[in-house]
Amino acid sequence: MYHSFEADGVYHELWLSSSRQGYRLYLQNQVITPVAFTHSSDSSGILTIAHQSEPVRFAIEGELIHLHIRGRTRVLRYSDPLRECACGHNETDALVARAPIPGFVVAVTASPGQSVSAGMALMLIESMKLETVIRSPQDGIVDRIHVKEGDTFEHDAVLVTLSKEEGR
Repeated sequence: MYHSFEADGVYHELWLSSSRQGYRLYLQNQVITPVAFTHSSDSSGILTIAHQSEPVRFAIEGELIHLHIRGRTRVLRYSDPLRECACGHNETDALVARAPIPGFVVAVTASPGQSVSAGMALMLIESMKLETVIRSPQDGIVDRIHVKEGDTFEHDAVLVTLSKEEGR
């Protein structure tokens, strides 16, 4: 899954995937390997990137991450791609559940015509061995399910379309 961080007004997207040596870090057009983090305590650890290790201290405060490394402190703002995808900016977006990441459908738990509440599980997807529950962005009725178990999809694909319930 892509992760997005803002530092000093600049957004950076990155992707982590597992490898035999730990993780691979995809940052812009670079692939950095191996990447690993070892916790020392709740607020510190050792970050290893391309075989260079650095002690780090951090504090997480909601979306803000205060990171102290190499004698400098930086404040990063994490943008959760799942929350951003689920929070539509207009009425049409709120009536669909979109794929936050590319992957495939593990299980569909809703059916057309079913009344759903905001946050209710609609399906389970998998990407890079990570399972994610796709939830209803609002109250409504399942109008159409665009994929079935085993189907693959791309990032931002419409997975489920909802219609408004009468009287709401």
